[in-house]
Amino acid sequence: MNAVQTHDRQTIPGIKDTLAVSSGKGGVGKSTLAANLAVALASRGLRIGLLDADIYGPNIPGMLGLDGRPEIAGDGGQIQPLASHGLKAISMGLLLDAGTPVIWRGPMLAKMIHQFLFNVAWGELDLLLLDLPPGTGDVQITLTQTAPLTGALIVTTPSAIALADVRRGVEMFRQTEVPIIGLVENMSSFTCNKCGHDEAIFGTGGEQTARQLDIPFLGNIPLDPLARSQADTGTPVVQAHPEAASSQALAQLAGAIGTHYLTA
Repeated sequence: MNAVQTHDRQTIPGIKDTLAVSSGKGGVGKSTLAANLAVALASRGLRIGLLDADIYGPNIPGMLGLDGRPEIAGDGGQIQPLASHGLKAISMGLLLDAGTPVIWRGPMLAKMIHQFLFNVAWGELDLLLLDLPPGTGDVQITLTQTAPLTGALIVTTPSAIALADVRRGVEMFRQTEVPIIGLVENMSSFTCNKCGHDEAIFGTGGEQTARQLDIPFLGNIPLDPLARSQADTGTPVVQAHPEAASSQALAQLAGAIGTHYLTA
C-alpha cells in the first residue's frame, strides 16, 4: 500500500511541536488521558494547548471544566481558545449547545479541523496536543496530511481487541511519516482499596505489543475510579489528587514526553 501524500502540510505560527494522542478504538480512556497529560505538562512549566479533534464526541470541555463560547477577535477573525488549568483549549463542544449532534460528512470535518489548527489564536506554545477520535477515519487523514505533526502517542487498554487495533493506528502513522513516540497502556490494572489486591482486569500485553511493533513502551496507567470521577467534575485527577497512583503514572508519562520534546 502506498503512503498517504503529505506534501500539503503547513506550519502553525508560534507552535514548536504537535503531538497526536490516538487510539485504534473507543473506550480506552484516550480523552481522559489527553486532558490529564496536558495539565501535567502545563504544571511542568510548558506552554500547552489542547485541541479536541473529536468533532462528533467532544468531551474535553467537560473534563477541563470549560464553560462559555470562544470569542472571535482580530482582523483575521481568529478564534480565541479558552484557558483552564494552565493551558489553552478549543473544542467543537464549546461551539454547540449541550446535546446538539454534529451531523457532518468528511469535507465539513476537514474544514473544521483546519479552522482549529490554523484559525485559532494559539499564541506561543511549546506543545499542542491533539485529542483524536478513535480509529483511522476522515479526521486522522486530514491531520496527517495537513498538520505538522511531530509525533503520535498511541493509547490502548491491554485487551486483545484493543491491541489488535493498535497495529492499524501504528501503520497509519507510519504510512503518513508521523513519528510514533510510544505506546501507553491505560487501565492496566485495578487495586482494591480494601484488600490491596492488584488485578489485571483487561489482561496484559501492551509492552509485548510495543516490542512487536518496534515502538517505545511509555508505561502503564492503572484503572482508577478517581480519574473517572474527577473527569466528571472538570478538574483532572493529576491536579486534584496528585498523590493518586494514576496521577503518579501520568506524571511520569508527562515527564517522559516533556523530556522527549525538550531534547529532540
